[in-house]
Amino acid sequence: MIRLVLGGEKSGKSDLAYGLFLHAPGAGMVMAMGQARDASFRRQILEHRLRRDPSVPLVEPGTDLAGALARAHASGSNVLVDSLDFWAFQTLSDSGLPADRLLQSLAAFEAPESPECILVSCEVGLGPIAPSSLARRFARELGALNQRLAALASDVRLVVAGLPIRLK
Repeated sequence: MIRLVLGGEKSGKSDLAYGLFLHAPGAGMVMAMGQARDASFRRQILEHRLRRDPSVPLVEPGTDLAGALARAHASGSNVLVDSLDFWAFQTLSDSGLPADRLLQSLAAFEAPESPECILVSCEVGLGPIAPSSLARRFARELGALNQRLAALASDVRLVVAGLPIRLK
């Protein structure tokens, strides 16, 4: 089963997704996509780590998220990917996002008796129009990816001010 949890910055989407992850049957792993590039974000990553069970394996797949998902599925592990916007930022190129490869790796999680894959992503469609062409391009690419993921997912939720809304 694929679940998608969307929300804005500091909306509570990661907490909701982690709760869903903890209730999934079987073992699992967390795939952390953010990379600390400043002190503020290092603190935010540390806060996330301190809230998680230290016995749950943590993987940092970088740009090879599709490969990491394929390996996790083959091992029968549930997966929490937090957060796809960081992956999108890292992989955005002149030709767009490598979304097709990611979606192909996620398709395996749709099969009956598959482990769960819980994806977290920022909902970019609620903010103002970005002032730079690069920021607008990022928002368009991530918005398009979120739409494709929502179509694929069995369960889609939007988190606003810590309150989850079931969309699908």
